[in-house]
Amino acid sequence: MDGFKKRLSESVQLRLSVSLSLAILIVAIAAGIFSFISAFEETHEMQDDSLRQVAMLFDRQHMTLKYPEDKPLDGDDEESRVIVQYLADGAKAQGNDDTAIPLPFPTNLADGLSTVDVGGEAFRVLVRTLTGGQRIAVAQEIDARDKDAREAAWRSLLPFLILFPVLLLVVSDLVRKLFRPIASLATEIDQRAEQALHPIDEQHLPTEVRPFVVAINRLLGRVAHSMETQQRFVADAAHELRSPMTALSLQAERLAASELPAPARERLLPLSQGIERSRKLMDQLLSLAAVQSAAERPAARVSIHEIYRQVVEDLLPLAEHKHLDIGVTSLHDVQVMINELDLFTLVKNLVDNAIRYTPQGGQIDLSVEVIQQTIQLQIKDSGPGISVDEQARVFDPFYRSLGTGEAGSGLGLSIVKAIADRIGAQVRFGFTDDIQKKGLCVSVRLKADQALMELG
Repeated sequence: MDGFKKRLSESVQLRLSVSLSLAILIVAIAAGIFSFISAFEETHEMQDDSLRQVAMLFDRQHMTLKYPEDKPLDGDDEESRVIVQYLADGAKAQGNDDTAIPLPFPTNLADGLSTVDVGGEAFRVLVRTLTGGQRIAVAQEIDARDKDAREAAWRSLLPFLILFPVLLLVVSDLVRKLFRPIASLATEIDQRAEQALHPIDEQHLPTEVRPFVVAINRLLGRVAHSMETQQRFVADAAHELRSPMTALSLQAERLAASELPAPARERLLPLSQGIERSRKLMDQLLSLAAVQSAAERPAARVSIHEIYRQVVEDLLPLAEHKHLDIGVTSLHDVQVMINELDLFTLVKNLVDNAIRYTPQGGQIDLSVEVIQQTIQLQIKDSGPGISVDEQARVFDPFYRSLGTGEAGSGLGLSIVKAIADRIGAQVRFGFTDDIQKKGLCVSVRLKADQALMELG
């Protein structure tokens, strides 16, 4: 019960449904009571009218009375039958009950309708004076009349009993449909990418919800402006730092080319390595700021194998330094409609990450295949892989796996995630060797509308 009260206090839809249902129930009960009483009274009026019609028929047809014998007739219902007798014969009744006709009605009853008690049974009696001067009594037991009236009244409630649950279902469905635009709005917002901060279309929404959506759009605008400012700051800072780092790198190269004592040359090596790491960090910060920007990039027909070739050529010196076997294993090429720089940056960061974490003499394989009308790119290596617990965190900026001995910026997979969100791709991690849980297998699945399905 407490759970229902909590839901009732939190849900406007449930509150509206319950309120409308209670209102319908109250109206239905009131209407049912009124209908029951009206039908009950109307049935009594019809029964009284039937007594009048019997008396008029008796007078009009100049009928005579012959009281029945004790033997009942077939189909005769003692409780509901209508009794006709001369009022004066009430004095000739053999007893003081209703077992025999004539009944002991008082002979001084006035013309019209009245209720008479005979032997503990109530009768509705109509007294009429005939044209010949005789007076007759037309009577019927009140219990039988009331039984027929109640049955008629209950039958009048059948439409309410049938329509009430139907009306509740209609109201529930109607309320759900009225709140459907809000549910659709929630689904639309929930399915948006992290960087999708464009305004929500409020034209198809109800007027009552529109101010709320307008407020959300203003908030999205402020968030977009704040993110743009932050990205511009990061890009500007990285750009401003690039020139000094380039100058330091050139000075370190000139210093290394000069004659230096052995201790100085030993100290120069980590300095040069630190400067190179800083330069790479600046480049990755600029790349991250670029891929996180909201600017649209034109799509073109791009060959996956051509992207692989460019990436391998750029990173081949790093792979040869570690004696890695790197190459493309898929025989067929696939072309897609995508921004070439986005795809190149995504693949390059994945391959660079594989080169860094694959040990000396390892292997890196690049492949592409068509699966269920979608294109899947795979980069497999023979490194340590990423544990299942870490797979959800490796996309965080500046996150690095511990115990690998590699010193990176931690931005490579963040750039991959940003590009994947931009182009609508799915990035999944697995193991190259599922049995031993070794090696990293990164799968990038492009959405269907990007796949040209042209194999070569």
